[in-house]
Amino acid sequence: MAFIWASPYSLLGLSIGLIGLCTGGHAQRRGHALEFYGGFTKWFLHRLPSGQFVLALTLGHTILGQTEAALDVAREHEWVHVRQFERWGPFMGPAYLLCSLYQWLRGRRPYRDNPFEREAYGD
Repeated sequence: MAFIWASPYSLLGLSIGLIGLCTGGHAQRRGHALEFYGGFTKWFLHRLPSGQFVLALTLGHTILGQTEAALDVAREHEWVHVRQFERWGPFMGPAYLLCSLYQWLRGRRPYRDNPFEREAYGD
């Protein structure tokens, strides 16, 4: 059930990852997630806000990374996000964005003070 619940985001991540594969990127399976890195995937991550600092991004059961080394560094953190997508399913995106907006409106850090990130960082 967790795979189906998270599938809208997994399909988005899979689409980005497949474009990455077609542009010189790589893929690997780790546990019950697919990891993609390099090619378009790296280019995509660089275009996100603060993209040069984004090592990896999780979408459902797909983890997008800049490089294989970046995935090695971020894997434990990203696996927490995989479990969050399994719990929250299609509501993960809106919930994450609303939590970031709430933190920003309170004058706090929208990324680091977001409860989803605090859990992933082990705070």
